[in-house]
Amino acid sequence: MPKKPGYAEIAAHFRRQIQEGTLRSGDEMPSYAELKEQFGVAHTTANRAYRALKMEGLVLTSPGAKTVVAAPASNNIGTRVALHAATGSALDGGESSRILEVGTVGADALVAPRLDVAPGTPVHVRRRVVSRAGMPVHLSSSYYPAYVIAVTPELQQPVSTGASRELAAERLGVPQDRVLEEVTSRQATGAEKEVLGLTASEVVVTQVVRTVTLTDGRVVEVAVKVAEGSTILRWTTSLHMPESEGDDGT
Repeated sequence: MPKKPGYAEIAAHFRRQIQEGTLRSGDEMPSYAELKEQFGVAHTTANRAYRALKMEGLVLTSPGAKTVVAAPASNNIGTRVALHAATGSALDGGESSRILEVGTVGADALVAPRLDVAPGTPVHVRRRVVSRAGMPVHLSSSYYPAYVIAVTPELQQPVSTGASRELAAERLGVPQDRVLEEVTSRQATGAEKEVLGLTASEVVVTQVVRTVTLTDGRVVEVAVKVAEGSTILRWTTSLHMPESEGDDGT
């Protein structure tokens, strides 16, 4: 007799369909009754599977208690670092990255203070669009100081290297330490609307400015990520506090 799938296997089945674009934003998921019949599992197992997908931001409960596929999601740096460590790629399942531009620009008022350079200082930029199932999810522009480019000259090429920060940190011999992500909303520029496939005359986008520092205090990257307002920007943070060393429980 075939073994019944567990909740994790059922969640993985639908996760793949969402990542591959078989199930798209707004699509209705099978009801609990349909899920139980399809996989031959108890209500508790079906409920745990959907709960796992909800915690990942992939589905949500709409009015009428129907479960639907959530809007496109863009992972934050913590998730992408974990993905790279586990798989060797910072891209999630079904994602692809296309380089739009590489070159040297003068640091503007947004980038210069975060790189700790004077406005107009030449910095290297790499612009790319990340898509899922062929649909643009976010536009990202990464800015690097001269000492990063000196050890990672391949970042000057219009090809996706994957995990550019990790490569730079390794070459510099200094680990990444922390990241500051600043989130705001604003009107999309014409260029951003074109890349993201947005056609409305006025579109609100979410902007995340990410500053990554090394353990020696140097900034390895400042990145500006822009996503259409309905795209979910996803963070997961552990709330478990580490136990103090030498804690005897008293």
